Amino acid sequence: MGDAGAIIAAFSEEQAARLTGVSISQLRYWDRTNFYQPMFAADNRRAPFSRVYSFLDVAALRVLNVLRNQYDVPLQHLREVSEKLGQLGDERKWTGVRLYALRKRVIWIDPDSELPQEIVSQQYVVPTMLLATVIEDAKRDIEKLNVRVQASLGKIERSRFISHNAPVVAGTRITVAAIQRFHKAGYTTSQILSEYPDLAEADIEAAIAYKPGQAAA
Repeated sequence: MGDAGAIIAAFSEEQAARLTGVSISQLRYWDRTNFYQPMFAADNRRAPFSRVYSFLDVAALRVLNVLRNQYDVPLQHLREVSEKLGQLGDERKWTGVRLYALRKRVIWIDPDSELPQEIVSQQYVVPTMLLATVIEDAKRDIEKLNVRVQASLGKIERSRFISHNAPVVAGTRITVAAIQRFHKAGYTTSQILSEYPDLAEADIEAAIAYKPGQAAA
């Protein structure tokens, strides 16, 4: 399945939703019900940036999204699978073992027999779909996310499909208003960049200089 741990990255709640296909409301529900919690989470979940997702989180959430929406695996079954895999004592339970999908159930290769087995019932089966490809897809999409078109740097744009037509930094969903709030609170450009590592200094400067009513690029 590849060395997922070799990629070091941290993603905001919004970025995790974009990369995984799991909505922000679903991410918060899974966190609240202890089904899936981000690797870095503040005790006060209402604080800004209180949920930060790792690469392993993104890969695991991609797997869960495929199981839920492509293979119709019930959430209750996934909870049972999570509990079983959790007994391995491995934080990479959704990405550190070979997983398959069959008839709305999750299959793995039993480490003792080395045969495909339905995790919850422990029945041996013939699997149909290896989920390792989902993790490779996650790596590819993260690479795309990390590379913005040079021409979009320092530009502000509007789109009726992004943030309700609010001005955003071109090529992202980060609103001008969010950056300006940090600026008004006394944050320096470098401090704002630490909050939004996807952005460049030119993006921050453009957002700070943007005026209401000004035409976006």
